[in-house]
Amino acid sequence: MADLLNPSFNLAEGLAAKKQQHLYRTRIEVESPQSAEIRVEGRDYLNFCSNDYLGLANHPDLVQSFKTAADTCGVGSGASHLINGHSSAHQNLELELAEFTGRDRALLFSTGYMANLGVISALCGRNDAVFEDRLNHASLIDAAILSRATLKRYRHNDVAHLEETLSISKGNRKLIVTDGVFSMDGDIAPMAGLATVAKQHQAWLMVDDAHGIGFLGEQGTGTLEQFNLSEQDVPVLMGTLGKALGTFGAFIAGSEELIETLIQNARTYIYTTALPPAVAAATRTSLGLIKTEAWRRQHLTELISAFRTGAEQLGLALMPSITPIQPLQIGDAARAMAISEQLRQKGFLISAIRPPTVPEGTSRLRITLTAGHSHQHIEALLEALEQACKAERET
Repeated sequence: MADLLNPSFNLAEGLAAKKQQHLYRTRIEVESPQSAEIRVEGRDYLNFCSNDYLGLANHPDLVQSFKTAADTCGVGSGASHLINGHSSAHQNLELELAEFTGRDRALLFSTGYMANLGVISALCGRNDAVFEDRLNHASLIDAAILSRATLKRYRHNDVAHLEETLSISKGNRKLIVTDGVFSMDGDIAPMAGLATVAKQHQAWLMVDDAHGIGFLGEQGTGTLEQFNLSEQDVPVLMGTLGKALGTFGAFIAGSEELIETLIQNARTYIYTTALPPAVAAATRTSLGLIKTEAWRRQHLTELISAFRTGAEQLGLALMPSITPIQPLQIGDAARAMAISEQLRQKGFLISAIRPPTVPEGTSRLRITLTAGHSHQHIEALLEALEQACKAERET
């Protein structure tokens, strides 16, 4: 109604502009479980846009754990963790996540977005300063803004620029925040350099390891294992459960004092309903599989290498990444959409990522590989990419 009565609320104009700029977003309706092969609106596709990196989202052991826990605990948790929603399934998962990450304690949150909002706003406020990589996830940027601290953004993965910015800061508390693996580029933050600078300037360091947990490191514990960094080096670790772990939710891991501070002060923890206990139970099974089935990481690493080698041979300029995120930068949003549609017609599901998710002029195909893919899938993908890119250039 406001749209009709007040010209300043002309929502239709804004939507039309997005369509004209090739920035309009639409949803697809998935009719199958997540896997390397997926059914969408009556058609089967090879799925190269999922964050289910280890292929665990539909693993029969996780499914059975979820069913068993639902039979025992029901579906809903009933309340927040601080009322009566904190079950033994949640408690046991937190203990296992702390052990898995090598930290004193862990605390569950409903989503990664809520974890980031909660921890940054609980640790920082007016008169403090938050320093963030320019390509950090939107939730980290929003968290700093909502905390009311001064937000300073340093050039992507540029430790020298961060140090320069820190040296002139007058913030009381200083918190450096970075993605571990950058979700749209697939590259990894220079964690060792960031940890050194943080210590020199008496700042805390936080890593959002949503896309590193489960894959990076010999044991799959993430970016910090990759760099051999401890809780003292990086006091705040955020990880998600809905990507490599195959379930849903997120956690913060760190010291006893950090976790107790979040329980007392993190509004996104205090004022929201706890995850369903069955999700926590399924995640415990997922952690067990990550520990015992290292072949998933090894196979995925082999697929990444094969894909990058094949792309280079075809002249496809992938962005530099050793992770399952393998972006092919196109530049123009319309071209990225056209190639994505060409691939979909060939039976390949690959998302075109456009502004504002990525900077203007850097629209891309965000190709993600999983342990559920085979070498034959990679060969088929390379052939389809070559044909689709060639067809788009000729139009």
